[in-house]
Amino acid sequence: MVAYADGLELQKELVEQRKTGEIPDQLLLLEHPPVITLGVRTRNDRSHVIATPETLEDAGVEVFESGRGGDVTYHGPGQLVGYPILDLRPDRCDVHRYVRDLEEVLIRAVAGFGIVSHRLPGLTGTWVGNEKLAAIGVRIARWVTSHGFALNVSTNLEHFGLIVPCGITGKGVTSMDILSRKPTGMTDVESAVVDAFCVVFDRQLLQPAHAAAPITNR
Repeated sequence: MVAYADGLELQKELVEQRKTGEIPDQLLLLEHPPVITLGVRTRNDRSHVIATPETLEDAGVEVFESGRGGDVTYHGPGQLVGYPILDLRPDRCDVHRYVRDLEEVLIRAVAGFGIVSHRLPGLTGTWVGNEKLAAIGVRIARWVTSHGFALNVSTNLEHFGLIVPCGITGKGVTSMDILSRKPTGMTDVESAVVDAFCVVFDRQLLQPAHAAAPITNR
C-alpha cells in the first residue's frame, strides 16, 4: 500500500534514472489508498468528478492531478496498480502498440483465473461485456514510460460511483472477485501479471516478485 503522492515521486525518480541508463526497466506493482486521479483531459474540467468535496472527504477519498493521459479514474485497496518504467527504444517506439501490449498483458493474466476479457473498439483498457475490468492511462517522455494500468481484483466498486470512470458514460465496472464469484488472492494476481508482462514485452525478471523488480531484455 503506497500513498498516491509517494507513488508519483517514486515514478519521477525512476524515470530520470532510466533515461540516464542508471537502472534497467522496472515494473512497480502496488495498491493505493482511496484516491481519484485526474488525467490531462480533466486538467481544467472536473465535471467527471460527480461527488461533492464534502462527500469525498467523508469517504476518505483524495483527489490528485496525475499528469498521465486519459480522464478521471479511481484507485483504492483491492486494485492492483502497475507502473512500468520502460525505455521503449529502439524497436517499440509506438504509443498505440504500447497501450495494446498493456491490454494484452492484462487479458493473459486474468485468463489464468478463468476470466475471458477483451478490448472494446475505440476504448482503452480491458473489458468483460460492457464492464471495465482494468483501466489504462500512460505517460511517455523521451520514450520512457510511467503510470500504467489498474486492475480491479477485490476493489470497492461503489467508489466508482463518485466519478464518471474514464469519462465514459453507459458502461460499468467490474472486478475479478465478482467475475470469479470467489475471493482472488492478490499475490496470485501479481505473479500472473509479472509472467504475462515478461512474455508480451519479451523481458526477463531479474529479481523475484514482491521485491523491487527490475526487468531486462532477454
